[in-house]
Amino acid sequence: MSKKKINSQDGKNKKLIEQGAKLVNSFPLFMPIFEAVDIDFLEMEKEEWAYVESSGNIFLNSNKKAAPDEWSYIIAHCLLHLALNHPQKESMKNQEYWNVACDVYITSFLAQLKFGKAPQPFANPIYENIKSEKSLYEKLLAEEFPDYLKGYSTMPGKRDMFYNGELDYYWRSNVTYEQLFQEGLTNAVKAAVSVAGGHTANIAGEGRKTSAILAKEWFLSSYPLLGALASTFDIIEDPQICIREQVSIAAISMETKEIYINAAANLTDEEMKFVMAHELLHAGLSHSKRRRGRDPYLWNVACDFVINGWLIDMQIGDMPAIGGLYDPELKGLSAESIYDRMVVDMRLYRKLRTFRGISSVDIIDRTEADFWDHSKGMDLDAFYRRALREGLTYHFSQDRGYLPEGLVEEIKSLSQPPIPWDVELSRWFDRLFQPIEKIRTYQRPSRRQGSTPNIARPRWINRSDEEDGRTFAVVIDTSGSMDRGLLGKALGTIASYAIAKDVERVRVIYCDAFYYDAGYLAPEALMDKVKVKGRGGTILQPAISFLRNTEDFPKKGPILIITDGEIDRLSVPGTHAFVLPEGARLPFIAKGEVFRMK
Repeated sequence: MSKKKINSQDGKNKKLIEQGAKLVNSFPLFMPIFEAVDIDFLEMEKEEWAYVESSGNIFLNSNKKAAPDEWSYIIAHCLLHLALNHPQKESMKNQEYWNVACDVYITSFLAQLKFGKAPQPFANPIYENIKSEKSLYEKLLAEEFPDYLKGYSTMPGKRDMFYNGELDYYWRSNVTYEQLFQEGLTNAVKAAVSVAGGHTANIAGEGRKTSAILAKEWFLSSYPLLGALASTFDIIEDPQICIREQVSIAAISMETKEIYINAAANLTDEEMKFVMAHELLHAGLSHSKRRRGRDPYLWNVACDFVINGWLIDMQIGDMPAIGGLYDPELKGLSAESIYDRMVVDMRLYRKLRTFRGISSVDIIDRTEADFWDHSKGMDLDAFYRRALREGLTYHFSQDRGYLPEGLVEEIKSLSQPPIPWDVELSRWFDRLFQPIEKIRTYQRPSRRQGSTPNIARPRWINRSDEEDGRTFAVVIDTSGSMDRGLLGKALGTIASYAIAKDVERVRVIYCDAFYYDAGYLAPEALMDKVKVKGRGGTILQPAISFLRNTEDFPKKGPILIITDGEIDRLSVPGTHAFVLPEGARLPFIAKGEVFRMK
């Protein structure tokens, strides 16, 4: 009881009775009248429960052992005696019969209300046809009634209500029990409407649904585009977790499938819809995967500009009053294009506020959950993309509202599987090394001519002039930070493409704090005969300068640099490309192409 203090003596069942009283006080129907009564403890016979006085005193048996929900039933029984004005001064000639009629009527009322747990014998069915307590009273006077009806009293075989004066409710002296009960009925109706509208879980107001839960349910029921995604994520509103994660408004974790909402932000329902849609689009549009080594904060800001612009066009909720990232001049640009603009003037964008906070990233990166096995089914990123794609299909089929063209195009483009890094590397080789033209010559007879020596047969050979300068260099970062598995994978892929493009020799240079020139090697040697040297620091510029100045390597020969990105700024003249592990990034803007290994 939040406002009610029980005057009690020492008793074994005090805590259980107090818990039952709290259940009554939390129920809208009984709350107003409960605040007007006093509850005391008395030692009674074991079979007795309680009795009530018209002045507002309820006496409970401190010797009675019962569960809290049973005590809530007994207290509600006593309150209904007062609410229905049952204790009357000499208005009923036979007070015993009147008490029995009132007890039976209240028992029937509570059975229909389904409040609390009816202890025996209150749980026994009532076979009498009861229209009102007065009609039952008159029937009892006219006919001999069965003895079992006396068992519905909270004082078995005795009266459980007594008249000793009017309500003594000093701060509301003009109020009556009937008025308080009418106030409770109004509260109960409002609570029932709230439950029907989905704002609360039950009529007692327990499990009140927050704005975040209501926003999620709105997407599930009314907005198919994001409904499938919304069903995937759990809402975390624990303030301690939000403080630990430094979430000022909202953030999302794709790996744990959680959206963090800070209740202290006090967002309205419409603002919550906006924030929820914002975080869901981060997941559906694969912003975490598409970062590809970019600065996490600046990439987050670029994505926020794009998402918020779309949400404003789609009129989903309202931009939070606390603020958000939106610039009409960036309308129609992709996140990648906005990021390229931002890196030119990073100081201007370093202190912008995301929904997680100033200079914070609301896409929380975590180690992928252990239960997610990549060998079984799709990964999380593919799952989110599929959910958003299916949501788009439902959205169009049900005509659920306007969607920006840029958002639709981005969803459709993400539906296509991305080009693997090795395929992109193959295309790079295709541009550099055109297929060698084969010519027919009679200078080298075909091996088939031996079977028919009288018939001259030419042979197909490669043009010798096209094999000149057909080579490239591989600069291998052999510092201690390089992963040996990824290094072997990269070398194997490069070797296979070199063989396919008829590259007979590859210039190999290992580089950590110094460079080691391994000379020209056959592509096959890259697969199993390369001995990695170094494993120290990382300084690649001397190796690049050596290749461009040496006489036995073409001046414009392509250079392929395998590194983990933990290097200084490089100046690489001519054609070149970088091979990096996925998630790594270069500390400068690369002029050549960048391939990211998985």
